[in-house]
Amino acid sequence: MSPFESIFEEFIDAIQTAVNVDEFERIATRLTQRLGLQRFAYLRIAGDTPMLISSYPKSWTSRYFQLRYQQLDPVLLRARVERALFGWGGEMSSPVGNREQRRFFDEATTFGIRSGITVPIRGGFGQMAAFSLATDARDVHPERLLRECRDLLHAAGVHFHCNATIRLGVSKDKLAEGELTQRERQCLAWVAHGKTVADIAVLVQIAPRTVVFHLENARRKLGAASIAQCIAEALRRGLLP
Repeated sequence: MSPFESIFEEFIDAIQTAVNVDEFERIATRLTQRLGLQRFAYLRIAGDTPMLISSYPKSWTSRYFQLRYQQLDPVLLRARVERALFGWGGEMSSPVGNREQRRFFDEATTFGIRSGITVPIRGGFGQMAAFSLATDARDVHPERLLRECRDLLHAAGVHFHCNATIRLGVSKDKLAEGELTQRERQCLAWVAHGKTVADIAVLVQIAPRTVVFHLENARRKLGAASIAQCIAEALRRGLLP
């Protein structure tokens, strides 16, 4: 097992135990620092309502929302239209934008956000999220992480999103309506993101036959004829990100 795989395995174990914002922040911060970066931010937008879990400076996040920077943030705008994770700042190409957007990016560096990596996450009904790891250090090069563990970084972002949505972003009424267990929703969410049963077994650390069991249970509970229809129904009910 490579060092990066060991870091990711520890993250997966820990994130499944998180039950509140503080725990999600602590676990993601440890992942970020073990990867050699400094700060992380998870921003989920559903309609006009943002949800932020981050270790960015509070002075920056308060200013960000007060001035509605989410409407011009070059990184967030890029995350809205791209599916693959990407790097920004530093030796990598800065996000393209107008003068106001470039000024925003320059301002972020004064708060210690110089370069980083962002995992775009697309949800149903116009929902989206972005999971970012960032650094202020000039001698740290996030592009190296992109080359060496792109798939693991993507999986970490999606896994954080799925767990945070299940535990922090879904109302009790919605959970009761679908009668899906946490593991059933988790397996469905991974399938919705293009993962195979074998992939999910590795990510969730259960046997492939157990993954199939949870998927079939979810399909039966939602009265779907196929897993694809099951995912569509779960999204319609708001049971998945």
